[in-house]
Amino acid sequence: MSTAKQAGKAAGIVAAVALPHAPQLLSVPETEDRAQVERVKQAMVEIGQAFKEKAFDCVIVLSNDHGDHFVTHSVPPFCVHAALSADGMHKHRGHWALDSDLAYDLVPEMSTQGFDLAFTLSAKIPTAFTIPYAFMGFDRDTPMLALFVNSYIPPQPDGQRCFAFGQALERALCKLGRRALLIASGGLSHYPGTSHYSNPDVETDRGLFERMCGGDLQFLAGIGASEMDRTGNVELRAVQILAGAIGDRKPFYQLFEPSWHHTYALLAWDAEAPQEAYQPIYPRLPAAHAQLVEAVFQIRTNPEAARAYLASPESFCDRFELSDGERAALLVLDEERLRDGFGIHALLTAGAKRHTELLSRSKT
Repeated sequence: MSTAKQAGKAAGIVAAVALPHAPQLLSVPETEDRAQVERVKQAMVEIGQAFKEKAFDCVIVLSNDHGDHFVTHSVPPFCVHAALSADGMHKHRGHWALDSDLAYDLVPEMSTQGFDLAFTLSAKIPTAFTIPYAFMGFDRDTPMLALFVNSYIPPQPDGQRCFAFGQALERALCKLGRRALLIASGGLSHYPGTSHYSNPDVETDRGLFERMCGGDLQFLAGIGASEMDRTGNVELRAVQILAGAIGDRKPFYQLFEPSWHHTYALLAWDAEAPQEAYQPIYPRLPAAHAQLVEAVFQIRTNPEAARAYLASPESFCDRFELSDGERAALLVLDEERLRDGFGIHALLTAGAKRHTELLSRSKT
């Protein structure tokens, strides 16, 4: 990893990925479709390789506790691990390096952003963090910023709060001058420990996935706690934080793999890649054609102006400072050219056309 100063680029989230952490990826029991597991693991490898070209100086892993730590004595909505290292869990036991400096820097900085971020020095690092980290190609000595979001112990933060936390995290990183890769770790629908486990809500998951593939991330903020619980998407909170951090944008990588117990979904974004410009159906009023906008507006709203236009289009046009092209379009009230050529609002062009037609009919 290179530093932001070495890269000479802007700070903040430079790349992001949403991916699963199902323990079956690590243990691969006989219940699993091994070919599917390999496809999911290979996708993580490919995303990790794609990110190697990015100039980032820290890796933030967003995920959740599974009843191992934050249950009875303290259940913070958001918590960062501030130790220098921590012990992993299950098949990932042993040393994992942590980014203590960034963790301690984030606590007061997030407070200034409106979030009182808790910290721990003693929690172990669950495989929800280490599975995606290791499979993407990071080793145990590469410091991870481990950020917990409470997903399973009610009351959890809702979609709006998680989205706002992501926005605040982006602002904090920019202020701290850090360039981060953000890993949001959590499956789509699954119901661990419940009678629903073998029935993931694939239909809901497919809808979520398709909207995210289309670049629509802001809608995730509107998904509330009860909806996430009902559809088995309590771990969506990590993705809601990611959405707040990077905003609406299309991913460059996507994979959707439903299994009998999880929906494995992977999406990756380059937060610095140029985005395709959206062409709005109702664009903003064009400042370069302000006089033309005013002329069309008067014809649409003012009966006297519309009658004056009908009586003498040339004299009416003389009231305004128009280019030759603008004048030519207005002289014949060319609705299509005014709207599509000069960007005059469709309500003005259609309204002006309709107004003059009505006044013309009233004369007969």
